[in-house]
Amino acid sequence: MDLRRTLERAIERYYVDDAPEISDTEYDMLLRELTDLEAAHPELVTPDSPTQRIGAPPQKGFAPHTHSRPMLSLDNAFTEEELRAFDERIRKVLGREEIEYFVELKFDGLSMALQYEDGRLILAATRGDGTTGETVTHNARTVHGIPLQLPLKVQGRLEVRGEVLMLKSVFERLNRARAERGEQVFANPRNAASGGMRQLDSRLTAQRRLSFFAYSIAEGAETVTSQSEAMANLASLGFGTRSEAQLCMGIEAVVARVAALQELRASLPFGIDGVVIKVNSFAEQAEMDFTSRFPRWAIAYKFAAEEAFSIVEAVTFQVGRTGAVTPVAELQPVQVGGVTVRRATLHNMSELTRKDVRVGDTVIIRRAGDVIPEVVGPDLSRRPTHAVPVPTPARCPECDTELIQDEGMVVLRCPNRHCPAQISAKLVHFASRLALDIESLGEKQVDRFVELGYLSDLPSIYRLPQHRAALVELDRMGESSTQRLIDAILASKTRPLDRLLFGLGIRFVGDRTARDLARRFGTLAAFRGASYEDLIGIADIGPRTAEEIASWLQDDSNQSMLDELLALGVQPEEETGPTGDLFAGQTLVFTGKLETLDRTDAETLVVRLGGNAGGSVSSKTSLVVAGPGAGSKLAKAEQLGVKVISEADFIAMLPPGLIDS
Repeated sequence: MDLRRTLERAIERYYVDDAPEISDTEYDMLLRELTDLEAAHPELVTPDSPTQRIGAPPQKGFAPHTHSRPMLSLDNAFTEEELRAFDERIRKVLGREEIEYFVELKFDGLSMALQYEDGRLILAATRGDGTTGETVTHNARTVHGIPLQLPLKVQGRLEVRGEVLMLKSVFERLNRARAERGEQVFANPRNAASGGMRQLDSRLTAQRRLSFFAYSIAEGAETVTSQSEAMANLASLGFGTRSEAQLCMGIEAVVARVAALQELRASLPFGIDGVVIKVNSFAEQAEMDFTSRFPRWAIAYKFAAEEAFSIVEAVTFQVGRTGAVTPVAELQPVQVGGVTVRRATLHNMSELTRKDVRVGDTVIIRRAGDVIPEVVGPDLSRRPTHAVPVPTPARCPECDTELIQDEGMVVLRCPNRHCPAQISAKLVHFASRLALDIESLGEKQVDRFVELGYLSDLPSIYRLPQHRAALVELDRMGESSTQRLIDAILASKTRPLDRLLFGLGIRFVGDRTARDLARRFGTLAAFRGASYEDLIGIADIGPRTAEEIASWLQDDSNQSMLDELLALGVQPEEETGPTGDLFAGQTLVFTGKLETLDRTDAETLVVRLGGNAGGSVSSKTSLVVAGPGAGSKLAKAEQLGVKVISEADFIAMLPPGLIDS
């Protein structure tokens, strides 16, 4: 049947190739169509039908693993009526008026089974086709939220099941970096996570910075009597769980909770595609039993997909704060996950060419990671005959400067530092929350002040109070708004040094690198005199970043700009020097969950005692402090023979009273 072949192709492209061709909505509807057709004509059902398969077949290159209990899929509900029908079936079988359900998030990732023997991880496997998966133990060791050794004493075999996924923030950083290097970007976090777990080199998996959240105990929980109790046990064993999961008595409470979680969806740090509703009692689950494909005691309520189709009306080019020129698809307005999308990123010319997106194309739009709208690709069957490839621009769309392309990079760049688009983007970045945090100076306000001539560079922010009388007269400003803006500007003058360094917008200097720089140099004056040799000696700063910072510091115009900021009263809070030498000459790395100290506070203590707090483990690492859920960093430390201690051991090393000081 053509319908089966279409679905099989979609499964292969999504789960095996990590390159989806159709939207989630289309897939769900096609599968529903096939399910209804087979229900009406049972004689058409075949063993290889997509309705009889769960997930995808194992990939070559990994040893197969047969699951002790099948990893079944869940039946789906798309409407409240279908959810109520599920409850009615449960109540009829159990003979109860009201059922206690456990309502969980439906993670949008890759299902995984983890086996522990006497508390130590011995095997990890993907779901595969539900019966046989792929053994990916080495890769699983790199995933955050998968304990290598359980913190509590557990005898015998324990099998935990859950989901490997990529956080939205990680996904966004990964795609930005890949786009800047001219590499193919990932379609969504689920594909990035799935592809990461199928790397033959676990070092590549570690670079994906994946996370794991547990959702069931498949073996070794004989004394546990309910799903809520199982989840509490998993949390105590160091597995990632979510507080959004709740017990609900009766279907009305379930419906209300589903609605609440749908509202929370966009604010979650990872993608979900629905909610899972389970009968809480294991005894009642056993009474309900299973079909051949899914448990009767659970159902997945699927949310509307975060993607839709639209038509490309134009392709424009956007200039960022570093001069990078990014193609953007201007779209017919379309609702994607409850948000109206009119523009979507195409990342760079290499991606635009690879996807072959043209003006007039009908394209799939996805809110990547539920946040950034991006073009997945065109539907070639709907391409108009007049559509032609988008030409590569030769000149900056904002200032008409000839564009350049850095050696070894595919990103087009405007070299004109006076380009108005770059100026606006730099100002917005400088005022952003992680930088100088000037709350009243957002993108629209910056654009407005640039156009009026009040803003032209970073120092001009601190001259805005001189224009107070003019600002008060502007639309939507007035006395109170103007005063809030001036107060925010004045307060920003004494932000910590790392916030200023991040706000300067130096290429490759993110907020963590800015903290490393502030800890190393302590004052703005010391940073301004840093050499390449000084910079390359800092843990986690590589040659390329060191070269970029050194080049920025050697630019006379940047030094003049810093002089101007100082003259206008900008005095960043200096990083305090060491108060002891306990960790002098040592680099400590923290991994896993810290239960007594905040991670940032722990790293600050190391610096105060003369050491360096590293972000990754290498042969230069002196100590690794590991808490529950430690993953790739712990594995790397064991591989390199780096000493590993607990958080309690770390605290015991500290001078008395330091934590409270």
